[in-house]
Amino acid sequence: MCSCGHRHWGLHGAAGLLLVRRDQEQPLVLLQLRAAWTHGGGTWALPGGALDSHEDSVTAAGREAAEEAGISVDDFEVRDVFSDDHGPWRYDTVIAHTQSDAGAYAANAESEDLQWVAIDEVENFPLHKGLALAWPQLRVRVLATLA
Repeated sequence: MCSCGHRHWGLHGAAGLLLVRRDQEQPLVLLQLRAAWTHGGGTWALPGGALDSHEDSVTAAGREAAEEAGISVDDFEVRDVFSDDHGPWRYDTVIAHTQSDAGAYAANAESEDLQWVAIDEVENFPLHKGLALAWPQLRVRVLATLA
């Protein structure tokens, strides 16, 4: 439970990777369709999950992206970290750039699908509640990394 009164996944917090693809005409971001049985299943989110006790958010986001989407940390460069702080719990979104598709694929049962999406189209997807609430701020942060 956080200070906002919400129940969250991950004793030590959680992190996700907001991967921005830069090798196309316009920048694209990677969205993950979460499997029905997962937290927020059936919605689009970012590859991510709970931090292990010994991890920082960048390490955790990289590990989760590898587990869920087959992305290697060698395939992206971290540009920013956005923290959605809820008191004793927080979700860190690691914003990173890649110059390819980063080899992304639905690597485990937590992902039903992955899709590269134009930044201005993200809000048109049925987003996971946490991503939907954070997206206006994340969008501004992503655009700043492109400048």
